[in-house]
Amino acid sequence: MSVRKNLEEARRWLRTAETDLRAARILAREGEYALSCFHAHQCGEKALKALWYARDSSPWGHSLVKLLRELEEVAPELYLGLKDLLEAAATLDKYYIPTRYPNGLPDLTPDEVYTRREAEEALDLAERFYERVKALLELTP
Repeated sequence: MSVRKNLEEARRWLRTAETDLRAARILAREGEYALSCFHAHQCGEKALKALWYARDSSPWGHSLVKLLRELEEVAPELYLGLKDLLEAAATLDKYYIPTRYPNGLPDLTPDEVYTRREAEEALDLAERFYERVKALLELTP
């Protein structure tokens, strides 16, 4: 793919990450904390994948930790700009499955377990991912 097409694809993924971030905010405001946490994870995942696509690479998987660590091989300079988010990535990864499935937690549904505090933390982390990736993409010619 051309550099221009790569950036267009990256920006498409970043716009979708922004949509997930908006959804996470709305869900948190409405008290749907589990789904808010899930959409926060999705924001981080899609933002990271945008960087991969900007570099004409195909990311695989849903783990932010994995996507971030493997970014070091694809784009070491981008990884250096984001590696301080590894702990945030690990926190958001915990919201991928148990926030959506009743068998992801023992005896309870996600709505019975996730709290406003967790949704607020997930939103904060997702916003950090989104803003950092957005800034990195803006620096890409």
